[in-house]
Amino acid sequence: VRLSVCPSVRLSARFHVMKFNRGTWEPTIYSILSPDFCAIMFNENIYWFTNWNKNIANRAEIEEKCINTKDTVITYNPFLMSMELDNVRIPNVHGRYKVVFTFEAFDENNERRPTSLCFEISGQSEKIN
Repeated sequence: VRLSVCPSVRLSARFHVMKFNRGTWEPTIYSILSPDFCAIMFNENIYWFTNWNKNIANRAEIEEKCINTKDTVITYNPFLMSMELDNVRIPNVHGRYKVVFTFEAFDENNERRPTSLCFEISGQSEKIN
């Protein structure tokens, strides 16, 4: 991942889960917003770390620079992402889902910068008894 912005900007990170239903992607109730991603990216109690950032190979560099320093590259160790939701009381969880990740930059005046990053991960869901 390479994102070229100034170190003084604040990075907002968001992900939301969408379900494929009858030919279109529909939003679900599952989403997370972190207004200051660099401040929490290595917090071991937060989703970003437990499912994603714990796999960063160059952690010391990223802890120092985050990803809002120009030409900083995050290198991940290979990993399998497996999401599990406990105590979900939804009748139909089977089907195609995607998680949309969005990173947006904000300047010192809290104005959104034109630089952003968006990517998706798609997969299947099934109920485990």
